[in-house]
Amino acid sequence: MNERPLWAPWRIEYITGPKGNGCVFCAAASSDTEHSSLVVERGQRCYTVLNAFPYAPGHLMVVPNRHVAGLDHLSDEEALELMQLARRAITVLNDVMAPGGFNVGVNIGAIAGAGISDHLHLHVVPRWQGDTNFMPVLADTRVMPQALEATRDVLVTSFQALR
Repeated sequence: MNERPLWAPWRIEYITGPKGNGCVFCAAASSDTEHSSLVVERGQRCYTVLNAFPYAPGHLMVVPNRHVAGLDHLSDEEALELMQLARRAITVLNDVMAPGGFNVGVNIGAIAGAGISDHLHLHVVPRWQGDTNFMPVLADTRVMPQALEATRDVLVTSFQALR
């Protein structure tokens, strides 16, 4: 068999990056550097950020500023804004990327699949017909057709246009 490597150099940041040194969501909430934190929009109580290790292009997360682990810990105002920002994210992703549908959801607790279980976050994942190919099945690898920075730039412009 002729094996050929698949290069995914962006993954090295995740592999070698610091683990357990503070909450990445709290850091993004308090960051004043939007571009490096991948934040695309801020509300009063929550913000929307690109997932640095996405399942699909345009994979966004809506995150409360406050460090809480579950929906039951949100104030009514935080819960409302979480949903309002998720709705805005879907509007922008429809305009910019024209997906065929979305997966929207929250994993509460590590056992439920939350990679960061102590800071609640809602995933908004655009989906397209046939967007899963042989790579995840055979190589446990996702192929991302667009760089995070390019995705962020086009999304920020569209979020600003909604104001």
